[in-house]
Amino acid sequence: MAASTAVATAALDPAVAAEDLGNVVELEHVNVTVPDQILATWFYIVGLGFTRDPYINVSPANLWANAGDQEFHLPTRGPQVIPGHVGLVVPDLEALKMRLKSVEQHLAGTQFAWSAQKGYVKVICPWGNEFRCYEPRAEFGDMEVGVPYVELLVKPGAAAGVARFYQQVMQTDASVNKNGGAKVATVSVGAGQELRFRETSEPLPPEYPGHHIAVYVANMSGPYAFFAERGMIMEEMRNHQFRFKEIVDPETGEVVAQLEHEVRSLKHPMFGRPFVNRNPAQIQATYHKGSDTFHPALVN
Repeated sequence: MAASTAVATAALDPAVAAEDLGNVVELEHVNVTVPDQILATWFYIVGLGFTRDPYINVSPANLWANAGDQEFHLPTRGPQVIPGHVGLVVPDLEALKMRLKSVEQHLAGTQFAWSAQKGYVKVICPWGNEFRCYEPRAEFGDMEVGVPYVELLVKPGAAAGVARFYQQVMQTDASVNKNGGAKVATVSVGAGQELRFRETSEPLPPEYPGHHIAVYVANMSGPYAFFAERGMIMEEMRNHQFRFKEIVDPETGEVVAQLEHEVRSLKHPMFGRPFVNRNPAQIQATYHKGSDTFHPALVN
């Protein structure tokens, strides 16, 4: 009896509940198309300090930029701009500022810009995507470099339906709170990772831009069945993954937002693939043998 009581008490303990991840165990990559791989290299690799994946998509047709345990996939096509912004964790904001300063001349004539804000650095890519760069902090878990969140702008009144979708369909933790005067649906998509859907009265793109994210889920069949029953699967099961785009309020059936999800099961061959990450502080003029690979101790 005492043991049962202890288990019940532990189950109600917020600290214990905070250890739960839910069905979505990782946000793995963000995909936006870019028209120029040279400019993308100056921005993502030289400026932000990320690492070109040395194994996959090494031609000029696509660039995979490793950022910790996450990636940016950057196929060569017309530019896609996310309505919102992407959060990034980098080891050192002062070093980031120096790198961004160094690429200004190479990105002149584009939309590239950056500015120091309170607690982060705001960066605009050559085609208008916004990134907010932070140093490691407790809210992002033990992430030293990577993508802790993606924030999307959605229409007024959408946040509650978005939260219900992720709770009931994707079977992961989600909540709605006010932040900066707007309602925001916050969704758990991994350890220290979130999707955020911020309501706005600002005009949104008339058509979905075409960007997508990739997530790994423990339970694939539940979300798949929801979309299959409604004829809303964008791409059928292939190589342990499927795709959908419409975020549907399960209580009303209304499409409350759009975000293309590449949903991968834990049987996907790329789950847990180790990413190569270089130490962005390593340069020829101050080369230190043995310090090529990223490690927090080398850059803090």
